Amino acid sequence: MPITPDQLAEIDALRATPRPTLRATSEGMEAHLYRAHPVLDHGFIRVIDYMGDDAAIVQAARVSYGAGTKHVQNDEGLIRYLMRHWHSTPFEMCEIKLHVKLPIFVARQWIRHRTANVNEYSARYSIMDREFYIPAPEQLAAQSTTNNQGRGETLSGPEAARVLDILKSDAARSYDHYEQMLSQDGQQGLARELARMNLPANIYTQWYWKVDLHNLFHFLRLRADPHAQYEIRVYAEAIAACVRDWLPIAYAAFEDYRMGGATLSAKAIDCVRRMLKGEQVTQETSGMSKGEWREFMGVLD
Repeated sequence: MPITPDQLAEIDALRATPRPTLRATSEGMEAHLYRAHPVLDHGFIRVIDYMGDDAAIVQAARVSYGAGTKHVQNDEGLIRYLMRHWHSTPFEMCEIKLHVKLPIFVARQWIRHRTANVNEYSARYSIMDREFYIPAPEQLAAQSTTNNQGRGETLSGPEAARVLDILKSDAARSYDHYEQMLSQDGQQGLARELARMNLPANIYTQWYWKVDLHNLFHFLRLRADPHAQYEIRVYAEAIAACVRDWLPIAYAAFEDYRMGGATLSAKAIDCVRRMLKGEQVTQETSGMSKGEWREFMGVLD
Protein backbone atom coordinates (compact mmCIF):
# COMPACT_ATOMS: atom_id res chain seq x y z
CA MET A 1 0.00 0.00 0.00
CA PRO A 2 1.30 3.53 -0.75
CA ILE A 3 0.70 4.98 2.72
CA THR A 4 0.70 3.14 6.04
CA PRO A 5 -1.72 4.00 8.91
CA ASP A 6 1.22 5.46 10.87
CA GLN A 7 2.15 7.71 7.95
CA LEU A 8 -1.45 8.84 7.56
CA ALA A 9 -1.55 9.71 11.25
CA GLU A 10 1.67 11.72 10.88
CA ILE A 11 0.23 13.63 7.89
CA ASP A 12 -2.99 14.37 9.81
CA ALA A 13 -0.94 15.65 12.76
CA LEU A 14 1.13 17.93 10.51
CA ARG A 15 -1.96 19.36 8.84
CA ALA A 16 -3.65 19.86 12.22
CA THR A 17 -0.90 22.22 13.44
CA PRO A 18 -0.79 25.28 11.13
CA ARG A 19 1.86 27.90 11.82
CA PRO A 20 1.57 31.68 11.41
CA THR A 21 3.90 33.16 8.80
CA LEU A 22 4.70 36.45 7.11
CA ARG A 23 5.96 34.81 3.93
CA ALA A 24 3.89 34.46 0.76
CA THR A 25 1.61 31.44 0.70
CA SER A 26 -0.57 29.86 -1.95
CA GLU A 27 -4.03 28.77 -0.88
CA GLY A 28 -4.07 26.17 -3.63
CA MET A 29 -0.78 24.64 -2.52
CA GLU A 30 -1.68 24.77 1.15
CA ALA A 31 -4.47 22.31 0.34
CA HIS A 32 -1.86 19.85 -0.99
CA LEU A 33 0.80 20.34 1.68
CA TYR A 34 1.93 17.02 3.27
CA ARG A 35 -0.88 15.02 1.65
CA ALA A 36 0.11 11.95 -0.37
CA HIS A 37 -1.23 11.56 -3.90
CA PRO A 38 -1.12 7.86 -4.91
CA VAL A 39 0.74 6.99 -8.11
CA LEU A 40 1.04 3.50 -9.68
CA ASP A 41 0.39 0.56 -7.35
CA HIS A 42 2.55 1.50 -4.33
CA GLY A 43 3.93 4.96 -5.15
CA PHE A 44 2.99 8.52 -4.26
CA ILE A 45 4.07 12.14 -4.46
CA ARG A 46 3.53 14.67 -1.70
CA VAL A 47 4.51 18.29 -1.23
CA ILE A 48 6.74 18.79 1.82
CA ASP A 49 7.47 22.50 1.36
CA TYR A 50 7.31 25.27 -1.21
CA MET A 51 8.46 28.87 -1.68
CA GLY A 52 6.84 31.67 -3.65
CA ASP A 53 3.69 32.21 -5.69
CA ASP A 54 2.69 33.94 -8.94
CA ALA A 55 3.43 37.32 -7.33
CA ALA A 56 6.99 36.21 -6.52
CA ILE A 57 7.68 35.69 -10.23
CA VAL A 58 6.39 39.18 -11.03
CA GLN A 59 8.27 40.70 -8.09
CA ALA A 60 11.54 39.15 -9.24
CA ALA A 61 11.02 40.38 -12.80
CA ARG A 62 10.31 43.93 -11.64
CA VAL A 63 12.56 43.83 -8.55
CA SER A 64 9.79 45.64 -6.70
CA TYR A 65 8.30 45.82 -3.21
CA GLY A 66 5.28 43.58 -2.67
CA ALA A 67 2.80 43.77 -5.52
CA GLY A 68 4.53 46.82 -6.94
CA THR A 69 2.51 49.41 -8.83
CA LYS A 70 0.84 47.10 -11.34
CA HIS A 71 -2.54 45.37 -11.28
CA VAL A 72 -3.28 41.65 -11.38
CA GLN A 73 -4.13 41.65 -15.09
CA ASN A 74 -0.77 43.26 -15.81
CA ASP A 75 0.92 40.60 -13.66
CA GLU A 76 -0.65 37.91 -15.81
CA GLY A 77 0.51 39.66 -18.97
CA LEU A 78 4.05 39.92 -17.62
CA ILE A 79 4.19 36.23 -16.67
CA ARG A 80 2.94 35.27 -20.11
CA TYR A 81 5.56 37.56 -21.68
CA LEU A 82 8.31 35.95 -19.60
CA MET A 83 7.16 32.47 -20.61
CA ARG A 84 6.72 33.42 -24.26
CA HIS A 85 10.21 34.86 -24.52
CA TRP A 86 11.94 32.12 -22.51
CA HIS A 87 12.99 34.35 -19.60
CA SER A 88 13.93 31.79 -16.97
CA THR A 89 15.36 33.52 -13.89
CA PRO A 90 12.07 34.96 -12.53
CA PHE A 91 10.64 31.43 -12.47
CA GLU A 92 13.68 30.22 -10.53
CA MET A 93 12.48 32.30 -7.55
CA CYS A 94 9.81 29.69 -6.77
CA GLU A 95 10.80 26.28 -5.38
CA ILE A 96 9.10 23.06 -4.32
CA LYS A 97 10.24 20.10 -2.22
CA LEU A 98 8.57 16.76 -2.89
CA HIS A 99 8.62 13.40 -1.17
CA VAL A 100 8.35 10.75 -3.88
CA LYS A 101 7.99 6.99 -3.67
CA LEU A 102 8.76 5.38 -7.03
CA PRO A 103 10.20 2.25 -8.68
CA ILE A 104 13.97 2.30 -9.08
CA PHE A 105 13.83 2.07 -12.88
CA VAL A 106 11.66 5.22 -12.90
CA ALA A 107 14.06 6.92 -10.47
CA ARG A 108 16.99 6.22 -12.78
CA GLN A 109 15.15 7.87 -15.66
CA TRP A 110 14.04 10.77 -13.43
CA ILE A 111 17.55 11.46 -12.10
CA ARG A 112 18.65 12.40 -15.62
CA HIS A 113 17.18 15.82 -14.76
CA ARG A 114 20.30 17.01 -12.98
CA THR A 115 18.94 20.40 -11.89
CA ALA A 116 17.41 19.36 -8.56
CA ASN A 117 18.61 18.54 -5.04
CA VAL A 118 17.98 14.88 -4.24
CA ASN A 119 18.31 12.73 -1.14
CA GLU A 120 17.36 9.07 -1.61
CA TYR A 121 16.50 6.26 0.79
CA SER A 122 19.70 4.40 1.67
CA ALA A 123 19.73 0.64 1.10
CA ARG A 124 23.17 0.56 2.73
CA TYR A 125 21.69 1.79 6.00
CA SER A 126 18.14 0.40 5.90
CA ILE A 127 16.40 -2.71 4.60
CA MET A 128 14.27 -2.22 1.49
CA ASP A 129 10.53 -2.84 1.78
CA ARG A 130 8.95 -5.76 -0.05
CA GLU A 131 7.10 -3.60 -2.56
CA PHE A 132 7.41 -3.96 -6.33
CA TYR A 133 5.79 -2.25 -9.27
CA ILE A 134 3.71 -4.74 -11.20
CA PRO A 135 2.09 -3.15 -14.28
CA ALA A 136 -1.65 -3.27 -14.78
CA PRO A 137 -2.52 -5.62 -17.67
CA GLU A 138 -3.41 -2.69 -19.94
CA GLN A 139 0.15 -1.35 -19.54
CA LEU A 140 1.78 -4.52 -20.86
CA ALA A 141 2.77 -3.80 -24.44
CA ALA A 142 5.10 -5.14 -27.08
CA GLN A 143 8.08 -3.17 -28.40
CA SER A 144 7.08 -0.50 -30.91
CA THR A 145 8.13 -1.25 -34.47
CA THR A 146 8.58 2.48 -35.26
CA ASN A 147 9.95 3.90 -31.98
CA ASN A 148 12.96 2.27 -30.36
CA GLN A 149 12.07 3.95 -27.03
CA GLY A 150 8.33 3.21 -27.04
CA ARG A 151 5.58 0.63 -26.80
CA GLY A 152 3.49 -0.96 -29.48
CA GLU A 153 0.34 -3.05 -29.26
CA THR A 154 -0.94 -4.16 -25.85
CA LEU A 155 -0.33 -7.79 -24.94
CA SER A 156 -3.38 -9.89 -24.24
CA GLY A 157 -4.51 -13.36 -23.29
CA PRO A 158 -1.91 -16.03 -22.45
CA GLU A 159 1.06 -13.81 -23.33
CA ALA A 160 0.00 -11.06 -20.89
CA ALA A 161 -0.60 -13.68 -18.18
CA ARG A 162 2.82 -15.22 -18.83
CA VAL A 163 4.61 -11.87 -18.52
CA LEU A 164 2.76 -10.94 -15.33
CA ASP A 165 3.64 -14.29 -13.79
CA ILE A 166 7.33 -13.80 -14.63
CA LEU A 167 7.37 -10.29 -13.14
CA LYS A 168 5.67 -11.38 -9.91
CA SER A 169 7.65 -14.58 -9.40
CA ASP A 170 11.04 -12.98 -10.18
CA ALA A 171 10.34 -10.10 -7.77
CA ALA A 172 9.25 -12.46 -4.98
CA ARG A 173 12.21 -14.79 -5.48
CA SER A 174 14.77 -11.98 -5.53
CA TYR A 175 13.39 -10.49 -2.31
CA ASP A 176 13.34 -13.91 -0.62
CA HIS A 177 17.03 -14.29 -1.47
CA TYR A 178 17.71 -10.71 -0.33
CA GLU A 179 16.24 -11.51 3.09
CA GLN A 180 18.15 -14.78 3.30
CA MET A 181 21.47 -13.03 2.63
CA LEU A 182 21.02 -10.28 5.21
CA SER A 183 22.48 -10.35 8.72
CA GLN A 184 19.49 -11.06 10.99
CA ASP A 185 18.79 -12.22 14.56
CA GLY A 186 22.44 -12.03 15.51
CA GLN A 187 23.46 -14.40 12.73
CA GLN A 188 26.26 -13.41 10.40
CA GLY A 189 25.12 -12.59 6.88
CA LEU A 190 25.89 -10.41 3.91
CA ALA A 191 26.16 -6.64 4.39
CA ARG A 192 23.11 -4.64 3.31
CA GLU A 193 25.19 -2.67 0.80
CA LEU A 194 26.00 -5.96 -0.99
CA ALA A 195 22.70 -7.79 -0.54
CA ARG A 196 20.84 -4.98 -2.31
CA MET A 197 22.57 -5.77 -5.61
CA ASN A 198 20.24 -8.73 -6.11
CA LEU A 199 17.06 -6.63 -6.00
CA PRO A 200 15.23 -5.92 -9.27
CA ALA A 201 14.73 -2.47 -10.78
CA ASN A 202 10.97 -2.54 -10.10
CA ILE A 203 11.42 -2.42 -6.30
CA TYR A 204 10.29 0.87 -4.76
CA THR A 205 12.66 3.52 -3.43
CA GLN A 206 11.91 6.96 -1.95
CA TRP A 207 13.54 10.37 -2.14
CA TYR A 208 13.17 14.03 -1.36
CA TRP A 209 13.38 16.09 -4.55
CA LYS A 210 13.75 19.89 -4.40
CA VAL A 211 13.69 21.95 -7.58
CA ASP A 212 13.00 25.50 -8.76
CA LEU A 213 10.02 26.26 -10.97
CA HIS A 214 11.98 26.89 -14.16
CA ASN A 215 13.57 23.44 -14.03
CA LEU A 216 10.34 21.85 -12.83
CA PHE A 217 8.56 23.20 -15.91
CA HIS A 218 11.30 21.66 -18.06
CA PHE A 219 10.76 18.32 -16.29
CA LEU A 220 6.98 18.51 -16.78
CA ARG A 221 7.30 19.52 -20.43
CA LEU A 222 9.22 16.32 -21.14
CA ARG A 223 7.71 13.87 -18.67
CA ALA A 224 4.03 14.92 -18.74
CA ASP A 225 4.10 14.71 -22.53
CA PRO A 226 1.93 11.95 -24.07
CA HIS A 227 5.08 10.45 -25.64
CA ALA A 228 6.82 10.00 -22.26
CA GLN A 229 6.96 6.56 -20.67
CA TYR A 230 3.73 5.87 -18.81
CA GLU A 231 5.40 5.03 -15.49
CA ILE A 232 7.12 8.42 -15.21
CA ARG A 233 4.33 10.34 -16.94
CA VAL A 234 1.81 9.54 -14.20
CA TYR A 235 4.20 11.01 -11.61
CA ALA A 236 4.63 14.14 -13.73
CA GLU A 237 0.86 14.48 -14.11
CA ALA A 238 0.36 14.20 -10.33
CA ILE A 239 3.00 16.90 -9.76
CA ALA A 240 1.46 19.08 -12.48
CA ALA A 241 -1.92 18.98 -10.71
CA CYS A 242 -0.26 20.43 -7.58
CA VAL A 243 1.63 23.08 -9.56
CA ARG A 244 -1.58 24.14 -11.30
CA ASP A 245 -3.13 24.92 -7.89
CA TRP A 246 0.08 26.51 -6.58
CA LEU A 247 0.72 28.96 -9.45
CA PRO A 248 -2.43 29.21 -11.58
CA ILE A 249 -1.20 32.11 -13.76
CA ALA A 250 2.27 30.70 -14.39
CA TYR A 251 0.94 27.21 -15.01
CA ALA A 252 -1.65 28.49 -17.51
CA ALA A 253 1.15 30.24 -19.42
CA PHE A 254 3.23 27.04 -19.27
CA GLU A 255 0.33 24.99 -20.67
CA ASP A 256 -0.21 27.49 -23.46
CA TYR A 257 3.37 28.11 -24.60
CA ARG A 258 5.16 24.88 -23.64
CA MET A 259 2.72 21.98 -23.39
CA GLY A 260 0.32 23.24 -26.04
CA GLY A 261 2.82 25.10 -28.23
CA ALA A 262 5.33 23.89 -30.79
CA THR A 263 8.76 24.97 -32.00
CA LEU A 264 9.23 25.10 -35.75
CA SER A 265 12.51 25.02 -37.62
CA ALA A 266 13.35 27.56 -40.31
CA LYS A 267 12.50 24.92 -42.93
CA ALA A 268 9.14 24.22 -41.29
CA ILE A 269 8.25 27.93 -41.18
CA ASP A 270 9.18 28.22 -44.85
CA CYS A 271 6.84 25.30 -45.62
CA VAL A 272 3.99 26.95 -43.70
CA ARG A 273 4.46 30.17 -45.66
CA ARG A 274 4.43 28.26 -48.94
CA MET A 275 1.29 26.36 -47.90
CA LEU A 276 -0.47 29.61 -46.98
CA LYS A 277 0.25 30.85 -50.51
CA GLY A 278 -1.51 27.77 -51.88
CA GLU A 279 1.55 25.73 -52.85
CA GLN A 280 1.36 21.95 -52.57
CA VAL A 281 4.36 21.09 -50.37
CA THR A 282 5.57 17.50 -50.02
CA GLN A 283 8.34 15.87 -48.04
CA GLU A 284 10.46 15.73 -51.17
CA THR A 285 10.11 19.49 -51.79
CA SER A 286 10.27 20.53 -48.13
CA GLY A 287 14.00 20.06 -47.61
CA MET A 288 13.24 17.94 -44.53
CA SER A 289 14.13 14.34 -43.74
CA LYS A 290 11.32 11.79 -43.52
CA GLY A 291 11.46 11.93 -39.73
CA GLU A 292 11.34 15.73 -39.66
CA TRP A 293 8.44 15.78 -42.12
CA ARG A 294 6.49 13.23 -40.09
CA GLU A 295 6.90 15.34 -36.95
CA PHE A 296 5.98 18.52 -38.83
CA MET A 297 2.81 16.90 -40.12
CA GLY A 298 2.04 15.78 -36.60
CA VAL A 299 2.19 19.41 -35.42
CA LEU A 300 -0.09 20.61 -38.22
CA ASP A 301 -2.58 17.78 -37.67
